[in-house]
Amino acid sequence: VNGSTRAYVGTGERVLIPGFVIGGTGTLRLLIRAVGPTLGDFGVTGALPDPTMTLFRDSTPLATNDNWSAAANADEVVSTARAVGAFALPAGSRDAVILTSLPPGAYTVVVSGVGATSGTALVELYVVP
Repeated sequence: VNGSTRAYVGTGERVLIPGFVIGGTGTLRLLIRAVGPTLGDFGVTGALPDPTMTLFRDSTPLATNDNWSAAANADEVVSTARAVGAFALPAGSRDAVILTSLPPGAYTVVVSGVGATSGTALVELYVVP
């Protein structure tokens, strides 16, 4: 199960803020990606050169990522992306990824450009089995 949206990411009040709600009981494992520079591999011009993202529950930040392959769990991100059918992100790309488990509730992901950059980004949310 996944959902995605491609949109322009601006600065200030024009950052991208998709939201989602988890229902039921227990926790749900999710792979959340903010893809910018890798969109160029698919012919997208004007891609966000260096996205960063922060996951929030209400106004509380839960996780943040910038440059996914520098994260401590980069190997797990690669294997999880493969398991859910997500296209591969090149090692060293400046795309952002959060792999997390969340309880039921309402969440938002704030995507912006490092250094107040702007451009098109793809935000993806995958449910991890």
